[in-house]
Amino acid sequence: MVGSSHEALHRIFQKDPELLTKALQRVLDVPFPRPREIAALNVDLTEVEPVERRVDTLLRAETDEGTYLLVVESQGKVDERKRGSWPYYLSFLYEKYRCEPVLIVITQSRSTAKWASRPIQLGFPGWYSLTVRPLVLGPDNVPVITDERQAVQDPSLAVLSAMTHGRGPQAAAILESLVAALRTIDTDSAAAFAQFVDSCLTDPQAKQIWRDLMTATQYFWRHQLAEQVREEGRSEGLEQGLEQGLEEGLEQGRQKLRELVFLILGSRGVPVTDAVRDRVSACPDLDQLETWAQRAVHVTDAAELFVQR
Repeated sequence: MVGSSHEALHRIFQKDPELLTKALQRVLDVPFPRPREIAALNVDLTEVEPVERRVDTLLRAETDEGTYLLVVESQGKVDERKRGSWPYYLSFLYEKYRCEPVLIVITQSRSTAKWASRPIQLGFPGWYSLTVRPLVLGPDNVPVITDERQAVQDPSLAVLSAMTHGRGPQAAAILESLVAALRTIDTDSAAAFAQFVDSCLTDPQAKQIWRDLMTATQYFWRHQLAEQVREEGRSEGLEQGLEQGLEEGLEQGRQKLRELVFLILGSRGVPVTDAVRDRVSACPDLDQLETWAQRAVHVTDAAELFVQR
């Protein structure tokens, strides 16, 4: 899945593209037309020259008023290099696709949002050859959703609220209302949204609150992929036990659970050291392996699998 706040802040719009146009309309009051269709595009904008340029998320929105390219940039801090790269992105995309590019910046930082909102003006003062005006989503305009009913009405906007305001004083109320909203949607989407939020929470207290809530609901542990691998491990262990002896069959089950631990960590972008891999691979206890697989859903460091809670 995702392993960082930067990734989560823009990849949520790949998971739910309609959330992006909804945010433009409701948060920024931009009269962006309702898309008939939204498709993800290649984010690599590198040309023949050996200079790598890559946007975070790129979506093509087909509307009744025309086709737009939605360029989403996740910005953690002020970076003056963007004065050059953002205009380049827009110009390159217009030349390549011949449709209008729209730059959208999302951030959790008020100071970064203020900086990103300033127009980028290139050329002679008063006669600028190029002006770029990013649309910015940040703590000052994304709504704070603490009401459970409001969160249930719009779960994806509640997710964006939690990702943006997770470090604020109302984090606990936001997260609790979000849990209620996630219960109303399908398990796959709930699991993905839960991990986006987990990646964006930088405040230790808020992150612990969220993980406690997730431990109780276990969205990802009910995810189809995790459930499938776990059940395969147990069923194969039973079948092998009947045919080849109990111990060999149990080892098949253990191996499936070991693979599940590594699968979950890998899908979330959490590096697995040799020491962690060796310890998991050598563990003979099915219950312990299952516990580690559950912890793998939340940890940011693979070594945290072994920390007693």
